[in-house]
Parts: sequence; structure tokens; C-alpha cells
Amino acid sequence: MNEVRVRIAPSPTGYLHVGTARTALFNWLFARQRGGKFFLRIEDTDRERSKPVFEQDILDGLRWLDLHWDGDIVYQSQRLALYQREAQRLLEMGKAYPCFCTPEELEQRRQALLAKGVAPKYDRRCRRLSPQERERWMREGRPYVLRFAMPLEGEIAFRDIVRGEIRFANRELDDFVIVKSDGFPTYNFACVVDDAAMGITHVIRGEDHISNTPRQLHLYAALGYAPPQFAHLPLLLGPDRSKLSKRHGAVSLNEYRRMGILPEAMVNFLALLGWYPRDQQEIKTREQLIAEFDLADVKPSGAIFDLEKLLWMNGVYIRRTPVEVLARLLVPYFAEQGWLHDPPTDEEQRYLLQVTPLVQERMRTLQEAVELAEFFYREPESYDEKAKSRLCREGVADLLLELSNRLDALTTFTVEQVEATVRQLAAERGMKAADIIHPTRAALTGRMEGPSLFHLMAVLGKERCVGRLRRAVAWLHSGATGTAQ
Repeated sequence: MNEVRVRIAPSPTGYLHVGTARTALFNWLFARQRGGKFFLRIEDTDRERSKPVFEQDILDGLRWLDLHWDGDIVYQSQRLALYQREAQRLLEMGKAYPCFCTPEELEQRRQALLAKGVAPKYDRRCRRLSPQERERWMREGRPYVLRFAMPLEGEIAFRDIVRGEIRFANRELDDFVIVKSDGFPTYNFACVVDDAAMGITHVIRGEDHISNTPRQLHLYAALGYAPPQFAHLPLLLGPDRSKLSKRHGAVSLNEYRRMGILPEAMVNFLALLGWYPRDQQEIKTREQLIAEFDLADVKPSGAIFDLEKLLWMNGVYIRRTPVEVLARLLVPYFAEQGWLHDPPTDEEQRYLLQVTPLVQERMRTLQEAVELAEFFYREPESYDEKAKSRLCREGVADLLLELSNRLDALTTFTVEQVEATVRQLAAERGMKAADIIHPTRAALTGRMEGPSLFHLMAVLGKERCVGRLRRAVAWLHSGATGTAQ
């Protein structure tokens, strides 16, 4: 069996799209499972739109997902001589021809066809020029493109790994441009030449490329190349089943990275966009994905990009992350708030390691940790409505003042001692511990949701807890108006 060789070939004309990342992952999984090679080709022949910042974003995104490629990166802009040589071969074989039609002329004919209700297609008039006319116009310096001379009869067919047999009538295909007037190749032409030169055995890409496949197959045949196998993946759809776009939310991989999605979670999530594992298990390690991935289990129907599912899955991975590792990931988010330095001081690191496990269970993204951990670093400026409701009940001010005095008297401030103090006070007052726990949480955090009260109190420490309780008492005595500070 020949070695499997696949590629991902993004254009650096925009930030790395999650759809392109999914395609890269499927190629990478296929190659790794088959013991093959995964190559990266940068299709940078669009000189106006290609930007270094987009290329860097593509490279950073693939590295973040740990989708490392084999060999050197292939740049199309460095292979112009190869494309020109192959284009010349097509010209000499009579399978390509120069077209001198101006963009204005082509647009006029296009509009005329549309007015008649006919699908616009090049009318092949330059294909009918005599050799003498072509030579004369070239001598005159008229700009021209090169077009492929499409067979006028018959059909082209191929078996798609995902979709089965697909056929196209040649009469429906136009004489498409293969080399632009500036000498640069078009997508279809460069793609075929490169895939052949790189020995690509399988082209795994989005279904929006199906219409390119018959044109590329004709080029393979004309140039004498053996075509690869094709697998066209389903498009990514939004929850409303329309094509995924910015109106559905973030579409660039880097946006999810900044949000605090873990790369392992993103890989797991992207793998399930179109591929349906036979055991229906959704949480899978990278090793499991490599072992189980099969293009035969990819369905042709559109794959829903469900943000809520991604957030759920990311939460699973966050909870599985060792505290020391997670704390390190949180540093840039907390440093941005001014809560610690990057890198943290020893004291900041010790405190961070105490805070992290208390927010870990409720986090779905790293960014969410900022809100969840805020009260560990900042005294609440106000109380939310639920917290106010708890604080403003009769007798709470006296209760919190007494609790603050008892806490202040503790010589050591552990989870066990804090809990014993609260429960002892409740017993003496003949009340449920919850009647103290809830207003205490409100006073310390400004909200009613959060981790175990006794654990968060132990992390906050005696000074913070006593100070916040007494400020809540002062706020209540002032008529429960103004800020909490």
C-alpha cells in the first residue's frame, strides 16, 4: 500500500476559520492513523489579499491545536516557475489557450446572459481564434489570461469517500482560467500542480469545493497526473442550520483561544463536527481520536457548530486539568485585571493555587474565571439583588457583627475552625446554620452563588473576612444605601 499523504492548504487572506481548523484536524487524524504524512501548503498567490499577519495566525492556530505538519511549509508564491512550465505544456498540447477578452467585455456578456435568465458562462470565443490572430494580438501586447480547453462532450465522474459517486456533464463546465494576466496561477490550476508534485493521495476538504473537483480532474487527466481520492466534508452550520458565519458568533479559531477554550477540548469538539464515532462516546483523548477516526463514519449532512456544547466540553477538560497547570493558564487573565504579576510573585502564586480549585468546578472557559474569582481579589463594590435580600433581613446586622468578632478572635483560620465557629453561633442562637451561611456569603462576595463558604473564607483569610463582614454591618446600619465599601 502506498504511503498516505494529505495536506491542509489555507490561503493567508483571513484569520484561521474554525472550519479550516476542522478540515486540518480531519487530515491530520487520517494521516496519523494510517502512518502517513500531513503537509502544510500556504496558497498565497492572491497578492493583494495575502497578509503576513494572517499567515502567522494560521501557523499559531495549528500549533496551538498541536497539529504539527511534516516537512517544510510549501509556499505557492515560491513555485511560479513550476506553474508556468505546466501551463506551457497545456498550451503546447492544445489543452489551453490565451483569452484576450477584457474584464469589461466579460461583464457585459455576463449581464446579457443574466437578463435572459441563462446561467453565465464564458462563450469560448477566444478558443475559436486562429493561430495567426492569437500571434498578432500577442505581438500587439494585448493582456491575456490562459483558459483550459474543456472537453465539449461526455462527463466526468469520481467516487467521493463521504458522498459516493458524483457526476458532472462536461457541457455544464466552462473554459475556466488557469493563469491570470499577471502570470499567477488560479486556485484550481495551482492546486492540481501542487497536489501532484507533493504526491498527495487523499484530498480531504469542505463540500464547498465539490464544484472545483470536475475541473481539477480534467486538469489531472490533461497533465497526465494520477488523481488523488477525494473526501468532501460537510459544511459547518449555525444552530439555525444556515452556513456558519459571524452572525452566529466567533468564527476564527483565535477568538476561541482568547476566550479560554483549551486546545484539547477544541480538538475533541472539532473532531465531532461531521464524524460520528461508533461508540457514541463524546469525550475522547487525542490518542482515541487517532485510533478510531474513519472517513467512512463522516456523514454528508451539515454539522452544527453548537457553542453550548463546546462550552460544556471545555468545562469537562478544565475540571480534568491539574490545579497547578490550570493556575498557570489563568495567570494572563488575572494579570490583565491587575490582580497579580506575570509571572506571579511567590506570594501571588500561593494564593492563586488556593483560589484555582474553588473556581475550577464552575468554569467553562478560562475567561469565566475572572468573574468567578473576582471576590477573591476585590472587595465587592455592591451586593446583587439576591444578596441584598439576604442581608436586609431582621437581625442580620447583629448576627454578622457577632460572627466577625468571633472570627477575629481565632488564632488559626482553617476551614474546620471557621465552620465550627459558624455552627457554634447558630446553635447558641437556636437557628439553622444556613441562616448564618447565606448572609455571610452575601457580605463576603456580594452574590449568592459560589464555592463552599467555609473553603472560600479560609482562602480569603481572617483579615479580609472580618473586614468585609464589618463593612456589611456598617452598610446595613447606614440604611443599606450606597456602596458596600
